[in-house]
Amino acid sequence: MVRSTIEAVGAYLPTTELTTTELLSRLSVESPLDLEKVSGVRARRVRGVDAEGRAEDSFTIALAAARDALRHSRHAPEDLDVVISCSITRTRGADFCLEPSFALMLRNELGATAAQHFDVSNACAGMLTGVLVLDRLIRSGAVRRGLVVSGECITPISDTAVREIAQKYDPQFASLTVGDAGAAVVLEATGDEGPGLDYVELNTSAAFAKLCLGMPSDRGPGVALYTDNRAMHNESRYLLWTSRQREFLAARGSSFAEEDYDYIIHHQFSGPAVELIDKIAEREFDALMPPRLAVLDKYGNTASTSHFVVLHDALRSGAIRPGHRVLLVPAASGVVAGFLSVTLGEVGV
Repeated sequence: MVRSTIEAVGAYLPTTELTTTELLSRLSVESPLDLEKVSGVRARRVRGVDAEGRAEDSFTIALAAARDALRHSRHAPEDLDVVISCSITRTRGADFCLEPSFALMLRNELGATAAQHFDVSNACAGMLTGVLVLDRLIRSGAVRRGLVVSGECITPISDTAVREIAQKYDPQFASLTVGDAGAAVVLEATGDEGPGLDYVELNTSAAFAKLCLGMPSDRGPGVALYTDNRAMHNESRYLLWTSRQREFLAARGSSFAEEDYDYIIHHQFSGPAVELIDKIAEREFDALMPPRLAVLDKYGNTASTSHFVVLHDALRSGAIRPGHRVLLVPAASGVVAGFLSVTLGEVGV
């Protein structure tokens, strides 16, 4: 049976760092909370100019991450069968691009002229959705290898929040935790033994869809993110993951403990919230959670790229190695939950 494996991972973080203390100092009102303490975000990277002197945007950030992945891959761009772009933000210069697709523009810039191309949009679960789709394409035999990429130039919502927050509890406060980043992953076909994607499943509960909305600001120019944090971060939403995975594993005749994950990567949105999620998961799975991998403190919430920014960081540092089994758990507006299990082989980083 054919399945897919992670062959290379790339990432790009802008060089400019902005601390939470610096960001909060720009508010016109006193912050009602210690944002660094309640979010776990000490700093984030923000767009600047790239190595060629161009203003960074979603496209340049995605392109840099894709080039990084291919630089460490055994495959050249012309070997790719498909390019899938998963950005929430799609800025190129002053334009927010819907057509032509980001995937087409990235394919052409990379020189992957033989590749099919399409965009996938699924909020902060975008890259995991792209990996799911590519995994299914590989398993079906439709393609042999492909690139999933996202570039998030998302800090403009922070700029809007700084300008517009004027009350103690404002739905734009979550916007102050985001950071800009790009990530890319090359998947290729492999056999049914050894390293590879064990499984990946996602589910959407539309009942929570209105709790976190990105849109043009309703107060002035710019884009904004409006989040009902109290309703978003509670047990009923977190159970969307545990309930689905428990059912999935039971159907396989397995359990969370029997899967023997070495590490877990949650969506990078809140340190204290992730600690609560793991406590709930230990109760629901009746098993201890594996050690967490995270970069939230130094990079913030990088939206759809977050899991693979963490994976890239852990691979580069040697924190994880071939043979390790890693569980990726999304938490996205929509609301999207699910899980991806991968046993790592030799990964180019």
